[in-house]
Amino acid sequence: MLLNGIEQDLVSGTDRGLLYGDGLFETIAVIDQTPLFLEQHLQRLQRGGERLQITIPAHSLLRRESEQLLAAAGPGQWVLKIIITRGAGGRGYRISDTEAPTRLLSVTPSPYTAKHQKQMQANGVKLYLCKTTLGENPALAGIKHLNRLEQVLARNEWSDPSISEGIVMNGYGKVIEGTMSNLFFIQQGRVITPDLSRCGVEGVMRNLLIKQLKQQGIAVTVRPIAVDELSEVDEAFCCNSLIGVWPIRQIGNHLSLNAPGAVTENCIQWLKQGT
Repeated sequence: MLLNGIEQDLVSGTDRGLLYGDGLFETIAVIDQTPLFLEQHLQRLQRGGERLQITIPAHSLLRRESEQLLAAAGPGQWVLKIIITRGAGGRGYRISDTEAPTRLLSVTPSPYTAKHQKQMQANGVKLYLCKTTLGENPALAGIKHLNRLEQVLARNEWSDPSISEGIVMNGYGKVIEGTMSNLFFIQQGRVITPDLSRCGVEGVMRNLLIKQLKQQGIAVTVRPIAVDELSEVDEAFCCNSLIGVWPIRQIGNHLSLNAPGAVTENCIQWLKQGT
């Protein structure tokens, strides 16, 4: 772990990331010291910084410190996490001109082994319909800010190990995302994914897959999706930078799906070739 370039893990008690969740983060899959889609993650970090008016450290510095950590970690599957906070400051919500951004980079073993991923992709996963809903705030929608309390509450609604992920909705019954992933649904050959303009995280993997599907001539519609529509879905998958693509075989206790379906398998194979 590197805190502002130094090997330590003691964050100031006045850091605004700790006090207010005033910051951003990126979680990046690493295979044999190579961070996957690093440039896309840094670009999203930059966009989030512009939205929150946080100065993001130079990408060259973040790359250099990432390489330092990964060289020490060695070969294997890892997770690189980059956290940027507004920095340490005084009391109160108002932003001053004195805060210097805090950067915290860490490397930990990946929770998803190659064997685990192969099993998930072959058999599909079961999803839980969460009761916790997401509050809508267009000012924060899309970015990966540090406040994940809604996701914490949603993820702790189930303890059944056979359930791999949960679907989270907004207060109007529209499907938004998984607790840790983005969602895609295929209905009669049409690909749809939830609108994230008012809440939810615009995932790096989500954007990559939308671009790839469009390049293959497969239209992707981004729109609000009512939970009642899920009964009409033919196939579905969830995705993020760590899990890649997981086919969804069951939603709740009733809806069973073909997993993996043709479009899902297409995405799985493209990702394998690309990484």
